[in-house]
Amino acid sequence: MAGLLGIGIYFLPSLIAAARQTHNAVGIFVLNLLLGWTGIGWIIALIIALCSSPWPACCYYHYPPGYPYPYYPPPRRW
Repeated sequence: MAGLLGIGIYFLPSLIAAARQTHNAVGIFVLNLLLGWTGIGWIIALIIALCSSPWPACCYYHYPPGYPYPYYPPPRRW
């Protein structure tokens, strides 16, 4: 039980980033995985997870993948 609690605390920045659906959640996870054991890396990952903005909902539904945000659709033809 203590081991699961320790793993949960270790990956807390990654869990926060995933729950907030930030745009750099994968980068936070990699930083947490590779440098979280140093303590400073864990604090940096936590700060990034708390300060990064959530991924805008408009990008999920209205914009095709691969296009820069904001994406303006081509004009309609007559």
